[in-house]
Amino acid sequence: MNEYGKKANGADLAALGLGNVETAFWNLSPAALVEDTILRDQGTLADSGALAIDTGEFTGRSPKDRFIVCDSNTEDFVWWGNINIKFESEKFDLLYDKMCAYLSGKDIYVRDVYACADPKHRLNIRVVNEYPWSNMFVYNMFLRPSEEELTHFAPDWTILNAPGFVADPEKDGTRSHNFAIINFTKRSIIIGGTGYTGEIKKGIFSVLNYILPKEKGVLSMHCSANIGNEQNDTAVFFGLSGTGKTTLSADPNRRLIGDDEHGWADNTVFNFEGGCYAKTIDLTEEKEPQIFKAIRFGSILENIAFKEGNTEVDYSDCSKTENTRVSYPIHHIDNIAEPSVGVTPKNIFFLTCDAYGVLPPISKLNAGQAMYHFISGYTAKVAGTEAGVTEPQTVFSACFGAPFLPLHPTEYAKMLGKKMQTNNVNVWLVNTGWSGGAYGTGSRIKLRYTRAMITAALNGQLEDVTFHQHQVFGLSYPATCPEVPEKILDPRNSWDDKAAYDLKANTLAEEFIRNFDQFSDNADEDILKAAPKVAVKI
Repeated sequence: MNEYGKKANGADLAALGLGNVETAFWNLSPAALVEDTILRDQGTLADSGALAIDTGEFTGRSPKDRFIVCDSNTEDFVWWGNINIKFESEKFDLLYDKMCAYLSGKDIYVRDVYACADPKHRLNIRVVNEYPWSNMFVYNMFLRPSEEELTHFAPDWTILNAPGFVADPEKDGTRSHNFAIINFTKRSIIIGGTGYTGEIKKGIFSVLNYILPKEKGVLSMHCSANIGNEQNDTAVFFGLSGTGKTTLSADPNRRLIGDDEHGWADNTVFNFEGGCYAKTIDLTEEKEPQIFKAIRFGSILENIAFKEGNTEVDYSDCSKTENTRVSYPIHHIDNIAEPSVGVTPKNIFFLTCDAYGVLPPISKLNAGQAMYHFISGYTAKVAGTEAGVTEPQTVFSACFGAPFLPLHPTEYAKMLGKKMQTNNVNVWLVNTGWSGGAYGTGSRIKLRYTRAMITAALNGQLEDVTFHQHQVFGLSYPATCPEVPEKILDPRNSWDDKAAYDLKANTLAEEFIRNFDQFSDNADEDILKAAPKVAVKI
């Protein structure tokens, strides 16, 4: 049952506690997995050829149900709290055994993959899935070994993924019937009760966020990255979901290194993954041509809806979720870096979707500001995207990825700060959100303007222009930029009601200050000076 020549190994399965499964399908091709998904009535083909599936009850991650086993190896190192929740080692073993018993007599899908495109930091992963489309997601999103590599593949980590298995919170120690639990001592992840494939992807990201900084001195980053025609022209894009990481890194004039997760070693920036996982809500070919064209046979569409009477996707339909997604292998993008490795970056972009319309569309940050905004990790939820959200809401996620950080955020921040200063990297804050007013009054900054500003920064076209300083946030923003109207570059001037702008800027500044208070004891003077000043007279 193998397209690559690796036969199902009974000893391997027994070692995983899965010696009693019905059939183990090893490393099936995407075509075989699509066929199995359709035959099992778990998905259908869209008119583009992509496989459309529903992830069931959960259409996004469940951060309150993510745990890390607390034992002698992790107790003194993990940043314990609401993000990294403690789980007992004995409970993990019992739950693992129950999952294996659940899979007894069932077909399973096994896939051998790896993370980290830099061979020095490669992590071999064996994933066991209950469903064929989950296994296809693993094929899409991780790096794929060659046939020869598969013949002697030895996993460093294993993942057991069973969406149909539900936990008993009272007996199993979970909060709910769904869970994702990382065990660093046993180098194992178990995921149950949820079909959302992102739990698999982010589980390994969390693992790398622990192993690479702690054991190898490599900075792990929640970012996208691309490279220009010059080999030394690497750019990195940090940002939370919805800020434009995937969109802005998929630049037809630059080669894509990766769209979401990277490591920064001494002389390289390397992709953790072998695919892309993009949001599709309101997707159009005009706005995002590379992502749109990547949706073909071999891609997986999650929780989308079809137009009435056919299998054409209605990307504007959010009836199942706002978090509609597509996963595809990176080679579905034409212009990629092969291998997925670049050199030390020349430019770093912090992306934020500021729904308040306060921050400039682009600002150049000094070292203190760069660290302040990296530790803050700001964006805003837009009104109407979640039940009960009637006004934009601030979101702060340290290092632009707090839910995936097993170590304290300051550990990553210190590493980034040292690398930025050592390599004299340009750091930019880019607002992909609103201008001329907050959400509901102003308008979203056009994607072509954002692309033009980033292009100008990459090409050095902003080096000799005049910069102004924001009166509240202290940010330096350009007075002019090629192909961008001057009016939107100064956020205050883009508002008709200047007093309303000042009030909103003060309000957002206060939010920043309150959030940063938790990190102030570990911040140096330059970082503290970068805090906004609530001093505008209205």
